Amino acid sequence: MDKRVLLPTDYSKNALNAIRYALDLYKDIQCDFYILNAFHVSGYTLDSMMVPEPGERFYDLAKKESEEGMERLMEMIKLHPENPKHRFHTICTFNSLVEAIKNVIAKKDIDLIVMGTKGLTESKARIFGTNTVSVMEAIKKCPVIAVPSDYLYAPPKEIVFPTDYKTDFKKTEMAQLVEIAKLHDSKINVVHIDKNKDGKLNKQEETNKRLLQDILDGTDYEIHFLSAVKISKGINLFIESKDCDMVAFMNRKHLFFGSILSNPLVKEIGYEPTIPILELNDN
Repeated sequence: MDKRVLLPTDYSKNALNAIRYALDLYKDIQCDFYILNAFHVSGYTLDSMMVPEPGERFYDLAKKESEEGMERLMEMIKLHPENPKHRFHTICTFNSLVEAIKNVIAKKDIDLIVMGTKGLTESKARIFGTNTVSVMEAIKKCPVIAVPSDYLYAPPKEIVFPTDYKTDFKKTEMAQLVEIAKLHDSKINVVHIDKNKDGKLNKQEETNKRLLQDILDGTDYEIHFLSAVKISKGINLFIESKDCDMVAFMNRKHLFFGSILSNPLVKEIGYEPTIPILELNDN
């Protein structure tokens, strides 16, 4: 079956950059790209009892604006080298971004979401775009790639995957990472940061480590050990030293990183993330 990729857009430059990244990342495989704009109607909150109806002036204006934006976006996408492997589908819908994404995932059996890290109104000081964080927090059904605002596409040759081996791994959770690595002959750098300074793994951690190695079998991977430093600092130093092109991590609630919003890695590199981040889910 062809890969199904969801590309949310608010028609910002950053969202267009993320779309271009997705087209390049998957240029060699058959893909259906679903481009989604979730529009709002001024004067209505999405959780109010009053919902604007089609036919009402404000609803129709907002819908028209969304559809015109989509037409302009599709013209810009046409400037990208044409790829017979890629098909595009557009969706303009009145909804919150997260709810709209959930609906599309359910209806279109989406494999992956690719989006920018900042939207139209993001301030520099924000951790990521709030939209990106909301999506990563709320969507448990499929992974998210977050692409920094001005990131110019480079094939991900060095990917860093931090882990503490505290929980087990599943093939399904790791599938997108393995696929990207095989597509681009990437090297996956598994980085274990030890908080206890002794470098030893207990029985359960050893079992989880072997499980991860089984899943990564067939890819180019290397296991690294970093003695206890601040997790985020250690990962940042590793990213710099290896000149990494992507960081992947498992978003597991209350483990290692906790939730993304309290995630030291995302906080540290998230103010101005310099490389794309692949967030995997323990679905």
